[in-house]
Amino acid sequence: MEEQIFIGVDIGGTTVKIAFISSKGAIIEKWEIPTRLENSGVHVPKDIWNSIDERIVRLKLNKQNIKGIGAGAPGFVDTPTGVVSVAVNIGWKDFELGAQLERLSNLPVYIDNDANIAAIGENWKGSGNKADNLIAITLGTGVGGGIISNGQIINGVNGTAGEIGHLTVDPEGAACNCGRRGCLETVASATGIVRQATESAQSNQHSLLRKILNANGELTSKDVFHAASQGDQESIEIIERVANVLGLAIANTATIINPSKVVIGGGVSKAGNDLLLPLKEAFNKYALPRVSDACELVIAELGNDAGVFGGAYLVIEGEK
Repeated sequence: MEEQIFIGVDIGGTTVKIAFISSKGAIIEKWEIPTRLENSGVHVPKDIWNSIDERIVRLKLNKQNIKGIGAGAPGFVDTPTGVVSVAVNIGWKDFELGAQLERLSNLPVYIDNDANIAAIGENWKGSGNKADNLIAITLGTGVGGGIISNGQIINGVNGTAGEIGHLTVDPEGAACNCGRRGCLETVASATGIVRQATESAQSNQHSLLRKILNANGELTSKDVFHAASQGDQESIEIIERVANVLGLAIANTATIINPSKVVIGGGVSKAGNDLLLPLKEAFNKYALPRVSDACELVIAELGNDAGVFGGAYLVIEGEK
């Protein structure tokens, strides 16, 4: 019997990642294409399908073995209809992504939020280890979240469940892209870390952060962790605040979900133990002991592949 193929698609504001994946979770082929943002992203579904179709022909695949497409979109998704209600980074509003991909491909199509499919992928083939109860957090430009409870991803009534990045952690805090103030995203994302570091560098001309800013013209979250490792007090304090606020948010979420795993991914997670160790300390301080005793905090393993694995898994589950 020929290998069944499941297509995973992870749509981002800059690139679309696509992969052909086997039922056992082996990548057969993966690649990416640019995300065309002109005309409010109207060309994206056709670009995706044209690229997939071209690969099918090039690899001489039997279309009968392709079981469907699972795609993640960076915004609020109504999963039953496949409509992307809002995806600010692309310009979509009430965009019928699922229906368009189905018409183009003549295949079953499943759509979810990009953070949710990353959680699903990480749980299937990464550090989640197929946990029945899991929280996945992506610390990148923003803060994404996905929650698996009793083996199922949680979507909520209109696709906004698991938006951990928009928990209010400081009502008087920095403005967030969502229009409110003091969301977790304003503190614990790469953008939030850089904002705090830039403010610190501008107010303290003798700090290591100021030297890096003067040398490079900008700061990155990686710079902050590097400066902290060199003993820079301002950087150490920023990381302590990030870990403390994130640990509190995770502890509160874990009290509701009672997970066995919390998976931390995204670019900021590349700091590894420099982030994980203070984060675990904060989590243990704020969480109910019975919750923290049963829960392990781990760094994600799949990196940029988590979304395509999660997309493929949507199709596998949809086949059942």
